[in-house]
Amino acid sequence: MTREQAQDLLNKNKLGQCTAEEQVLLDRWYLREAAKQEAPDGPEDVLEEERLIWNRILQKIPEDNNIRYFKKWHSIAAAVILICLSTGTYFLFKKPATCNLTAKNQLLKNDIAPGCNKAVLTLANGTQVMLDDVKNGNISQNANIKVNKTGSGVLVYHFNKNISGKNIAGPSEINTITTPRGGQYQIELEDGTKVWLNAASSIKFPQVFTDKNRQVELSGEAYFEVAKNKTKPFIVKANGTQIQVFGTHFNVNAYTDNSSIATTLLEGSVSMTYAGTKVMLKPGQQGVTSITGLPIKTDFVDTEEVMAWKNGLFIFHDQSIANIMKQVSRWYDVDIEYQDGTQNKEFGGTISKYKNITELLNNLQLTQTIHYKLEGRRVIIMK
Repeated sequence: MTREQAQDLLNKNKLGQCTAEEQVLLDRWYLREAAKQEAPDGPEDVLEEERLIWNRILQKIPEDNNIRYFKKWHSIAAAVILICLSTGTYFLFKKPATCNLTAKNQLLKNDIAPGCNKAVLTLANGTQVMLDDVKNGNISQNANIKVNKTGSGVLVYHFNKNISGKNIAGPSEINTITTPRGGQYQIELEDGTKVWLNAASSIKFPQVFTDKNRQVELSGEAYFEVAKNKTKPFIVKANGTQIQVFGTHFNVNAYTDNSSIATTLLEGSVSMTYAGTKVMLKPGQQGVTSITGLPIKTDFVDTEEVMAWKNGLFIFHDQSIANIMKQVSRWYDVDIEYQDGTQNKEFGGTISKYKNITELLNNLQLTQTIHYKLEGRRVIIMK
């Protein structure tokens, strides 16, 4: 967008006439202009009405991350596809996912609805509970633990603290929550730890943490907000990698169709152990373990991109169409087919993950570097 075009949008914004798409264009133009000067305070030659908009943008970005954020956007500006949201700026968009069968039945024939809150709870005795079907309230109960569905997409384990842990006979019963492709779910474990489970993922955990460690097993992706307990570490095991914390916020991506496992720390501290090596992560840092047995690699990453899935977004920074479509496949429950060697095409941009699949694919197609066909639940990507 040229300076003249930006000025036209500024004039419209001053009159309150900008559409949501134009507002996103304007915001991103400012980010690129700031990146060119690598200054956290924004372009030096802005007018007063521009300064008001600039301040609004800064309020949505953590202060310590301004310069790094601007540099990152500047570095990808030439290569990205600008995907606009139709419901507001990408900094603020957040919408809960609920399964609405009526809405799905009303979709056009050649369209697919986004995923929603759905999962299966498997109890220790093998009983399976379809969590998206059962009503809110008590699902399972014994002398020590109650399992309640408190709302759409939320399951809470509550331990009866009036009963001594010594009265629990033997190890605690193990439960498993599994999300299908096109599903996500939130769990609150009995110690107060909160877990957000992404699509095509599962977590195995004891109903009550009776051992000296609070240990869970993960396949797929999950975000953890671990309740603090300095005497009882919280351990996540995922495909040979062990993450240990006492109370912190972090994300683990351990899908089996990836060649690596990535742990990203948002708050606190985390230790990662893999193949005999151990590293400590700092907030904003990501540790990556490889299935080839190489040492753990660490680097600072864009946590907004890592956490996009939890925040209701797709955010892509110079990602290949193959990596993008892995996420699309899991969330929309579709199969992907490539033609004409399109897997390595790179894209960037942001869009709500609660849009129907054609809106996402149409935005990718606007680059004129790929096209697609939708046949049932199969997406064909081609030149």
